[in-house]
Amino acid sequence: MELALLDYLIIASFFILSLAIGLKFRKQARKDISQFFLGGRNLPWYIAGISMVATTFAADTPLAVTELVAQNGIAGNWLWWNMLAGGMLTTFFFARYWRRAEVLTDIEFIEMRYSGTAAKFLRGFRAIYFGVFMNVLIIGWVNVALMSLLKVFFDIPEAELIWYIAGAMLLVVVYSAMSGLLGVAFTDVIQFVIAMIGSIILAVIVINSDQIGGVSSLKENLPSGTLNFFPMIGNEGSGTMLALGLGSFLAFIGFQWWASWYPGNEPGGGGYIAQRMMSTKSEKDAIYSTLFFQIAHYCIRPWPWIIVALCAVILYPNLSAEDSKLGYVMAMKDFLPTGLKGLLLVAFFAAYMSTISTQLNWGTSYLINDFYKRFIKPTASNQALVNASRVGTLLIMLIALAVTTMITTISGVWGFIVECGAGLGLVMILRWYWWRINAWSEIVATVAPFIGYGLSKFLFVQFDPAWGKGIGEDPRGFFFTVGFTTLAWIITTFIAKPTDQRVLQAFYDKIKPDGNWRPFRTGWHGSRLLLLGVCWLSAIAMAYSALFFTGSVIFIEWGNSIIYGIIMIASFLILRITSKKVKIFEN
Repeated sequence: MELALLDYLIIASFFILSLAIGLKFRKQARKDISQFFLGGRNLPWYIAGISMVATTFAADTPLAVTELVAQNGIAGNWLWWNMLAGGMLTTFFFARYWRRAEVLTDIEFIEMRYSGTAAKFLRGFRAIYFGVFMNVLIIGWVNVALMSLLKVFFDIPEAELIWYIAGAMLLVVVYSAMSGLLGVAFTDVIQFVIAMIGSIILAVIVINSDQIGGVSSLKENLPSGTLNFFPMIGNEGSGTMLALGLGSFLAFIGFQWWASWYPGNEPGGGGYIAQRMMSTKSEKDAIYSTLFFQIAHYCIRPWPWIIVALCAVILYPNLSAEDSKLGYVMAMKDFLPTGLKGLLLVAFFAAYMSTISTQLNWGTSYLINDFYKRFIKPTASNQALVNASRVGTLLIMLIALAVTTMITTISGVWGFIVECGAGLGLVMILRWYWWRINAWSEIVATVAPFIGYGLSKFLFVQFDPAWGKGIGEDPRGFFFTVGFTTLAWIITTFIAKPTDQRVLQAFYDKIKPDGNWRPFRTGWHGSRLLLLGVCWLSAIAMAYSALFFTGSVIFIEWGNSIIYGIIMIASFLILRITSKKVKIFEN
């Protein structure tokens, strides 16, 4: 498909703007790696929060939502909506601690919390495991999603797609390597605004097109069950409604959000979410930024994608289940006029670039701060470390490009990451609240999921093929891995030597954590934890009710909108009253 001159001008202007932001912040990024990776710890909450949301809005997210809706209706989004509980847990139980820790990366935290050779090993291992191995898998699946868009939109031959991706990544490397986190964060804000405007415009145009005829016509022509907000718990669904067996329901709703490591939703915080919290001006800013992230991520952003996805069910009924995600791109191609085609492409490029720039900056922070500086060249000057960071950014890009050529399915990578982190999450939560957790607890919790995953996929599947179907169809493998990992790290915790008392005392004095720290303080402080729990639950109820209130208004379901609106307001009031008692939003 050919674009008009106006489309090309819009795209070129966006790329020039991204590079200009990189040039603007290049001087600050040159000072030291704290500036390069944390922006001098001076970001206001709204910049940090929008940057978090922009990072989780990649080229693959509208396509993934379109696929979920095509196969399982609106309720299919519970496969990622379930993670709200873990995100809100970070907001109320961990955001303040991450900012208070004043470490450069969440992996540096390991040697602040633990002691000995095991802590050194864990820090170095995690730097490579998460900073390179897991990071390039994530970048790879985002690249594959953009390749799908380019292929459909421009009819680019399969063999040439990787070169377009290389060009896009190189542009991201240039501005992110020049400007560090400041450039990445401020570019994220602009990219997020563009991406959301583009998504909303597409949704409005498609739903009001002659082929759809507005909301009422859309509702009449969709298969039964498509508009249901909640899944059917059982073996069979109705129409395109999501149906989950009881085991799968428990896996997604009851276990995944706290048990599995997943990028952007790490239990206890971590990854680029922790990076943004640590880059804020204050503890209050860290809390506000993560609260804004949860609300924007789950309540505001999904509906434009869902609307287009519902329209695609009607517009492209002959798409196979595997190609159903392309309905979003086909709607862009078929319904957007000149100028808006360029804007929507810019929106997709913005979403792509915001994710890639963060992944590159975050992954490089592990590589340089927690491996190169810690183990290879601890005496390196600030300038040498900044230069190494720029080289590291390029290195991760090249590895990610190579990995991209090996990925055949995005869902396969997603399933691998979720199941190979199953059971790790509880350790990452409890290490803040229980002094007895030690470095060996985390080492075992990191390695054990691979053993559990291997047993379920390559041994147990020999006796029952259902073990290999994954968490969505047969969750036994997931439950086994969670149980195996949890038992392994609990046993290890009591067998291994506790963390050095001086390290624990220093950690407690700095962080002042709640929970079981009796050897280092008197009292349990259980009332504070109880109030934080009320804040957490009321915030979850507020966010979900806001999500469903918005959906009910869109689909002209006034009775439901009143119910959800009342729940939303009541939850907000409970959150407001309880947060004042616990002083959660105060520095």
